[in-house]
Amino acid sequence: MPRKTVSQLSGDAGQSSHAATAVLVRALLPSLSPAERRVAQAVLDDAAGASSLTISELATRADTSETTVIRFCRALGFSGYPELRLTLAKEAGRAESGAAGRRIVGSDIGPGDELSEVVDKISFADARAVEETAAQLDVSVLETVVEAIVGAGRVDVYGVGASAFVAMDFQQKLHRIGRVSYAWSDVHIALTSAALLHAGDVAIGISHTGMTSDTVEALTVAREHGATTVAVTNFPRSPITTVADHVLTTAARETTFRSGAMSSRIAQLTVVDCVFVGVAQRTYNDTRAALEATRDAVARRRLSSRTGRP
Repeated sequence: MPRKTVSQLSGDAGQSSHAATAVLVRALLPSLSPAERRVAQAVLDDAAGASSLTISELATRADTSETTVIRFCRALGFSGYPELRLTLAKEAGRAESGAAGRRIVGSDIGPGDELSEVVDKISFADARAVEETAAQLDVSVLETVVEAIVGAGRVDVYGVGASAFVAMDFQQKLHRIGRVSYAWSDVHIALTSAALLHAGDVAIGISHTGMTSDTVEALTVAREHGATTVAVTNFPRSPITTVADHVLTTAARETTFRSGAMSSRIAQLTVVDCVFVGVAQRTYNDTRAALEATRDAVARRRLSSRTGRP
């Protein structure tokens, strides 16, 4: 099965009409040099303003050189600064049109916020995580991953911390439609399971940062034993992508009180739900039969609506 490199993930971004530049910048931020990161931050702080600056002005704002700005543009997959500037201007125009008549809610939560404001900010951030993840999801990679799972003899899913809950949710969905699957959060069990995989099996590692050593190590062992490996991460140049045949990216922004555990989980669930439904579609008749059988099996465990009534 062909491998999709990290350079391809970022290299196509400049031509994508769906992925917002700000989403890509945030995803690549950890992999940029300190000087490039200052340029990135200047763009993130005021994308509309940056679109009106010359390359010299942007370099001055970021306290760096024009050469660094060009390197930053190429890291994002753009041919140069004019293409980045034009893209930022177009996106700013679309954002302004879309915002007409809508209340804009900031996602960062402060200690003085009213609880109603906290609710607004959380719901806004979660909705954006889903929308931006869907917008930048590479459907061709998604298709390849779905086909690999459909043909797999077994699927291992690895994740720790908040990602462990996503891994278990995905495994439960696959298991319910008759796919042989396991979710492991303990690194020792994950490693021993990965060592028993073969060609034709699929291993999926879920990590928001892409730097969780337990998950990366399990995926590495799975790959060494011939399994097709898939990474679900927010950062396309993170360590986990170096041991993945296929990479599915999320687009979550973690802020105060939300680091690595809240909107990232929502974004990850969006990706695995897309994978699950894709698998279910391609095995439609078997899926329907399995869902009906499992629904009947648990139906007797539900209390009657009359329970407890006189």
